[in-house]
Amino acid sequence: MNEMLGQFRSDAFDGKNILVSGGTSGIGLEIARGLARLGASVTVTGSSEAKLAALRSSDETLSCERLDVTDENAIQSFVAGLPGLDVLINAAGISRPNQEYQDEVFMQVMNTNLISAMRLSTAALPLLEKTTGSILNVASMLSYLADATVPAYCASKSGILGLTRALAHRYGAKGIRVNAIAPGYHRTAMTKELWDNPKYADRIASRTALKRWGEADDLVGAAVFLSSSAAAYITGACLAVDGGYVVG
Repeated sequence: MNEMLGQFRSDAFDGKNILVSGGTSGIGLEIARGLARLGASVTVTGSSEAKLAALRSSDETLSCERLDVTDENAIQSFVAGLPGLDVLINAAGISRPNQEYQDEVFMQVMNTNLISAMRLSTAALPLLEKTTGSILNVASMLSYLADATVPAYCASKSGILGLTRALAHRYGAKGIRVNAIAPGYHRTAMTKELWDNPKYADRIASRTALKRWGEADDLVGAAVFLSSSAAAYITGACLAVDGGYVVG
């Protein structure tokens, strides 16, 4: 990540307050760390006390807070307590392969991946208006493709695209930009069963244009760019960060 961050000014986000939901692991954590290294004051949220405790003890650059993103009242209370906000990054996400055809599991995934993004974006609007801030949502290659084992994940990530476009127009008159990134196959805890198995790992890598899996920090540059003033006239967009997988 250090080499990638070297492409940006080290003070690019000085004085900026950033909130990353689902920022205690995986993609959200890498993005949060990248923005913190560029001067931002970054708060990450998660629901696992164990992950929060481990992160507090290992990374003093981040403020780590517990938040149940499926609880509307908790979201309202949490956001109201923030001193200010320049960028909201909706990175909270789960998948439950082969379980999402159960109604309860389907709704749990939708609440975590999609509805939380709407609730956080709505709650953050007054703060973002004050700073003419921006929102970055985490979509997926499954916003475009199908995976029969995760119908709720596919539906939620397709929904993120629609939400991104709708909020871009709703909030655009207030000067607030709303964009998304669409990760492909990256080596995270969520995909470990795939990249840990050569049979699947090699097949996935061979479909990408770059012939490799992505790493979590491959997403940081895209997130930094879309969160910065360099993207001042970009809104309602979704940037694929998948090594060319979807178009392969």
